[in-house]
Amino acid sequence: MALTDIQIKNLKYSGKPMKIADGGGLYLYLSASGKKLWRLGYYFERKAKVLSFGEYPVVTLQKAREKRMEAKQLLADGIDPAAVKKAAKEEQVSEVKDMFRSIALEWFEARTTDFTEKHRGTVMYRLEKYIFPVIGKEHIARMEPQDILKVVLPIEKKGQNETARRLLQIIGQIYRYAVITGRAKRNPVTDLHGAIRPRSVTHRAAITEPKKVAQLLRNIDGYEGYFPIVCALKLGPLVFVRPTELRAAEWTEFDFETNEWRIPATRMKMKQMHIVPLSRQAVKILKELQQFSGSGKLLFPSIRTATRPLSDATVLNAIRRMGYAKDEMSTHGFRSLASTLSTNSVTTGIGLSASSPTASATMCGRRTTMLSICRNALK
Repeated sequence: MALTDIQIKNLKYSGKPMKIADGGGLYLYLSASGKKLWRLGYYFERKAKVLSFGEYPVVTLQKAREKRMEAKQLLADGIDPAAVKKAAKEEQVSEVKDMFRSIALEWFEARTTDFTEKHRGTVMYRLEKYIFPVIGKEHIARMEPQDILKVVLPIEKKGQNETARRLLQIIGQIYRYAVITGRAKRNPVTDLHGAIRPRSVTHRAAITEPKKVAQLLRNIDGYEGYFPIVCALKLGPLVFVRPTELRAAEWTEFDFETNEWRIPATRMKMKQMHIVPLSRQAVKILKELQQFSGSGKLLFPSIRTATRPLSDATVLNAIRRMGYAKDEMSTHGFRSLASTLSTNSVTTGIGLSASSPTASATMCGRRTTMLSICRNALK
């Protein structure tokens, strides 16, 4: 006799598992735990088999009968419904495994271990904020260039060209990994060359005219304030490193026997150790600074705490207090100053090459010579 919903709802566990038939091989299995499970008993190639349809009431009586009919139709065509169900499940698992998100996370764990924690955090942020919401659930081997443009074009339209370019770069790296590991046949990002407008170069404010450089140096010499800021300003024109590299300098990086500053690869933009030869003027400043912060880790500790370096804003404010506006000079301007003056100095015989140990050793002297020329411009 066929089952009814009322009968099924009133079924109670009697102390042992039991089967209640609905007909055509379909029955409700009342398990030892009290669950009501739909099953279909059938024969395929003279072998008894059982196919599970799910639990009642998630799978209703009507739905279970529909599944029974589908299975019967497969059997009539000589197809094992259990094999079809297994293949569908494997395909579903494969779909999840080959989703862009799944492979992206695999790539992140396998290929970003050499990144700094900060950079890894930035990459994951971009994946979760911009990329996954748009193409995270897409099958990686089925996407076309137009699908990827759906990620980057809205960002570009907001004027965030650099972010759009970085997103395209990340997607391209993930696709290269997918091709290498056999989950994709090609990298569609290669077809998008030129799809994003080139990034606009922002020139940071810098003083490069010799007379104005001379006045800047004089102003720095006369600046009074928090001593590490004073020293940072004086060292900037002597070492020409990036502001972040200077502000986060640590005493263990300095060798006063060889007069060298060895900036570790972990703090360099290009992830390679950088050696800065120190002039006698730079060493003098460092020796004075050592009396102030030498007992700690950082050369330029923050005013508020010795565990953090000066912020860029703090140094920039000192430049502003000296009377230099936003469009005149920036903390990064010392590098532009060096680049411009060193290029111009080639015609005067003052080269700045570090292609050999000898050249590297004399570079610091040539830097100070170059600055001396600027100072003399005011005399």
